[in-house]
Amino acid sequence: MKILPVDDSSEIRELYSHMFGAYNHSISSVSNGKEGLDLAVKNDYDLILLDMCMPEYGGLQFIHDLKDQRSSELKKVVVVSILKYTENQVKELLKLGIHCVEEKPYSRQKLENIQKTISL
Repeated sequence: MKILPVDDSSEIRELYSHMFGAYNHSISSVSNGKEGLDLAVKNDYDLILLDMCMPEYGGLQFIHDLKDQRSSELKKVVVVSILKYTENQVKELLKLGIHCVEEKPYSRQKLENIQKTISL
């Protein structure tokens, strides 16, 4: 499985790499949304883990630009955020075509819960 984490936190990217690398998945992580978009448009990924709160080019802009440039990839996007979204906010994000919205993992257990949710 090819996974693209897009997150400005090096600790979170490292957590993804350790967790998914243990299952022999291919990880190509980036620290900003624009670079992540370029990769998502050019390459095929099975899963894109997207942080919503990044400086300069955030997750929402990433989602809208991916929808314009390669909408078929939206269904592979899992939004991971420290923000607490309301039910209506989650519904609006899902209407854009993403896979799901999850709380940002801050522990191995939380990441394992995300992994179960997305059925890896």
